[in-house]
Amino acid sequence: MTGFDPKTIKIGISACLLGQNVRFDGGHKRSAYCTDELQRFFEFQPICPEMAIGLGAPRKSIRQVRHGDEILLQSADGSLDVTEPMMAFCRDTLPQLAHLGGYLLCAKSPSCGMERVLEYAPGSNNAGKTGTGVFARALMSRYPELPVEETGRLHDMVLRENFFTRVYAYHDWQTLRSEGLTRHKLVQFHSRYKYLLMAHHPHNYRLLGPMIANPDDDIERQAQAYFSLFMATLKHHATRRNHTSTLQHIQGYFKKMLSKAQKAELSDAILEYREGLQPLLVPITLINHYLREFPNPYIQEQVYLKPHPQELKLRYGY
Repeated sequence: MTGFDPKTIKIGISACLLGQNVRFDGGHKRSAYCTDELQRFFEFQPICPEMAIGLGAPRKSIRQVRHGDEILLQSADGSLDVTEPMMAFCRDTLPQLAHLGGYLLCAKSPSCGMERVLEYAPGSNNAGKTGTGVFARALMSRYPELPVEETGRLHDMVLRENFFTRVYAYHDWQTLRSEGLTRHKLVQFHSRYKYLLMAHHPHNYRLLGPMIANPDDDIERQAQAYFSLFMATLKHHATRRNHTSTLQHIQGYFKKMLSKAQKAELSDAILEYREGLQPLLVPITLINHYLREFPNPYIQEQVYLKPHPQELKLRYGY
């Protein structure tokens, strides 16, 4: 792993998810997973866009109303319109969030929902689940590589592991940029992430290497193009098939070192994972065990073997 302190990662979060009474009904949407588990690993920065623009709690609820290509934030009776204040809040606030390493949003909110937000037709209660919260959309537009997720979706272990893999990779990149970007550091960064990228999307993995192999007069442009595809690659879910292929590639580094029994043990662990009989943690743990017995600097540096703290328990469930 890279050695950075995970406690320095700051995660933006909808304030209601931390138990703050900021919702329209004066209540909250506290997430026990966020407050009881994640706060041990991250520093949360709570934001409620609706409170920030001056709406109280409790308050008249607002919803998205579609007028052609335009989305308005209005009360059901149309007497309250906060579209402009919300847009102004986005313009003023988003430039101050570049330090964040991820963002957790509250589902269904007209300001913070990541997807499937209700969009109403003007003057009616007819709605489709086709919208994105106004603040959430502006956030993802300004920071397209930023890991963003809704807390409810984190109950899915695959989505959860994917989100935090991206959070730690994003932070790793931010750390690299803060220390000063060089071509050598860019190559080293890619080298450490090779097997993680392979597990997430083999095709993109093959594209990323050549993007940094050839020097570019504009390293900033080269780095940004690389990082955009890098984060898009990690957003793909690593399948059991791709994990198996990646594990077998790593297994090849031990072929001259392991005894016949050890080779069989590792092969069996990978096969049992492929067939769904064991979680990914089992072959990963065995590989790390053999690395302690037979050190290999290149494999030991691979982020794939520890993309996030083990204490988060993200590889136990699949």
